[in-house]
Amino acid sequence: MIDASRRALLASAVLALGSAAVPALAADAAADYPNRPVTIITPFAAGSGPDAVLRLVSEKLARGWGQRVLIDNKPGGGGFIAIEAARRAAADGYTLLQTDSEHIGALPHLYKSRNFVTLDHFDPVAILFRTPFFIAVPADTKVQNVADLIAQAQAEPGRMSYGSWGVGSPGHLGGQQLQAMTGTQMEHVPYREVGQLYTNVGTGELAWAYGSIPSSQGVYQTGKIRYIAIAAPQRHPTLPDVPTVAEAGGPQGLYVNSFVPLLAPKGLPAAIAAKINAAVTQAVAEPDIRARYDSFAFEALDWSPEEIRKQSQAKFEEYGELVSKGNISLE
Repeated sequence: MIDASRRALLASAVLALGSAAVPALAADAAADYPNRPVTIITPFAAGSGPDAVLRLVSEKLARGWGQRVLIDNKPGGGGFIAIEAARRAAADGYTLLQTDSEHIGALPHLYKSRNFVTLDHFDPVAILFRTPFFIAVPADTKVQNVADLIAQAQAEPGRMSYGSWGVGSPGHLGGQQLQAMTGTQMEHVPYREVGQLYTNVGTGELAWAYGSIPSSQGVYQTGKIRYIAIAAPQRHPTLPDVPTVAEAGGPQGLYVNSFVPLLAPKGLPAAIAAKINAAVTQAVAEPDIRARYDSFAFEALDWSPEEIRKQSQAKFEEYGELVSKGNISLE
């Protein structure tokens, strides 16, 4: 009969052998990854900007991996439908989640009762792009620059209206940021239809709105709106004549943007994360992808998983402050 001390020694030896085998198994899984189709779940509707980019990149990934990459669109529910579907998947790299920085940074503050912090359940894997936002105004408005916009808002507290594509969106929270930095009060008007938002800016029903190139270019090309500034540190080469907010008489440090990463369910082996990150980075560096990015004023990035987490935490803190000060909620 084996005594208690010998049983303990045997158990320790088995545990040690098991622990030693884990890195080897993870390395084998990474070396063989992917050996079957990969599914990317997205909260964005088919045909949207993030969806279009994801499909272009997924084609590159499929070609490089020799495996199908399937896109599963699950819009609605503030992003939670897609998030919950991905969260239930295995942490093996075969199910990924496309999000944006607002799903990561703003959602936990907008739905406080859910007690859901996105990066408590997911690991960052790769970055697809970052988009800056321009300040769009009616073409025939007397507002010529950001200084004019601020002066008008200060002269009529609470009367100037600005629109966005939803409560908690970058367009909404960026407006909150502008107000906080300038001591102004404006009326926020959320829209369900992005096209209607910029149509109403063009007719003067709204004083202004933030807009990306893909979302606002249709109305912009009709000549009914114009961009008075880009909320970024530098001008964008796509529209080099559009000044930065600071150059246009606005506050220094008003940077409004959104970045779109891929996440994996918590616990993804680092070796697989690194392999996916390298493949995505290579894909977005392809000339045809870069050309599409340039046409949309998207910025290609090469962030590591650690940098994505760092930038996400910064957004989380920034949005938390803006949501708290504005008493904003989606519950």
